[in-house]
Amino acid sequence: MTQTYDLIVRGGEVANHAGRGLADVGVIDGKIAFIGDLSQASAGETFDAAGLTVLPGVIDTQVHFREPGLEWKEDLETGSRAAALGGVVAVFEMPNTNPNTTDPDTMADKLARAKDRMWTDHAFYVGGTHENADFLGELERLPGCCGVKVFMGASTGDLLIADDEGVRKVLSNVRRRATFHSEDEYRLVERRSLARTGDWTSHPEVRDAESAIRSTRRLVGLAKETGARIHVLHVTTRDEMEFLRFHKDVATVEITPQHLTLAAPEAYERLGAYAQMNPPIRSQEHVDALWLWGMQQGVADVLGSDHAPHTKEEKAKPYPASPSGMPGVQTLVPLMLTHVAQGRLSLERFIDLTSAGAQRVFGTANKGRMAVSYDADLTIVDLKAKKTITHDQQASRCGWTPFDGFEATGWPMATIVRGRVVMQDGELIGAAHGRPVRFMETL
Repeated sequence: MTQTYDLIVRGGEVANHAGRGLADVGVIDGKIAFIGDLSQASAGETFDAAGLTVLPGVIDTQVHFREPGLEWKEDLETGSRAAALGGVVAVFEMPNTNPNTTDPDTMADKLARAKDRMWTDHAFYVGGTHENADFLGELERLPGCCGVKVFMGASTGDLLIADDEGVRKVLSNVRRRATFHSEDEYRLVERRSLARTGDWTSHPEVRDAESAIRSTRRLVGLAKETGARIHVLHVTTRDEMEFLRFHKDVATVEITPQHLTLAAPEAYERLGAYAQMNPPIRSQEHVDALWLWGMQQGVADVLGSDHAPHTKEEKAKPYPASPSGMPGVQTLVPLMLTHVAQGRLSLERFIDLTSAGAQRVFGTANKGRMAVSYDADLTIVDLKAKKTITHDQQASRCGWTPFDGFEATGWPMATIVRGRVVMQDGELIGAAHGRPVRFMETL
């Protein structure tokens, strides 16, 4: 072809809907214009992908970037910096900031803060509350909104909706798929006394598997009653996986890399507070069920990192005073590519979970697929690279990772967002230019 392109990614192994094979990717005006042999074409910029694998851009649909109000842990710039360095092209950010993102003003504020500061494209959840439930049908249509997020257990401020009537009201008012943290708050309160001071191995006892499945059964029942669609975040238990596989008509499912990679009690004994998150890291039988039902049998729809950083000083407090949450947006790709290298996961399934899945669940417009007319979002990886994950590599303001010392096979070498190379060989390039993600249901 004699067409002149803005960018050509040359000579890489392309992995997309057509399979895997050597091909070039041509970009015009931030969109993919052609995939194939572009050896005779010219371009304003060329990226040499020889020896590398070119994937559809990885989308992380669950991050907590802490701005506004909690910037000592993270902010939109540092969080998106970590994302871009990790090969992630877009992030969906959670509403439990200060103030909570629960109305048009707080949503507009986040979009304004993100403009020309975030390295990746982005969208923000609006938090569902008892007070705004009647208006969620309007709020979920705001520009830059990826949907409604509800905490059925373990949240702060007004974001907790523990009761069935509150959840029913949310589901009766939303029209898009609503996203849930599904733990039963009533059982969590009953079990707080089981926490042993300074003993993180008691965390999955306090927040036991029954707390999760009890909430998820309630949630699915309410979704079917109201005719709503739901997305269940960070599913961690065997019981939930075995239950949700029968309810895919209403429920989509997220799993995190850490719940697939870490297991109790070893993780708590080795990492202490750095392994503490909600829902907890669980025993090997639950990890095995996530792999069997979530990965191999296809119940899981997306991978999300649940990137939720806290400072080392905060994590140094003895359990249960230590806060729950860990960073993860920068390590999602190398962790999961290591599972690919070890034969536990196919590269095609990785693509399904990190790009196509986000499009299916959330209805992203022109994103989530490497195809003509879609945004030129590419995650370029070296599937054979062997590198060790370390604290020092992390761009997150918290400065640590639970995977310090993890020997990864597979590494993000470049991140391309709408045709612009924002990361190459571990270095950010140019200036932050992330833009809001658009969604089919709100165009």
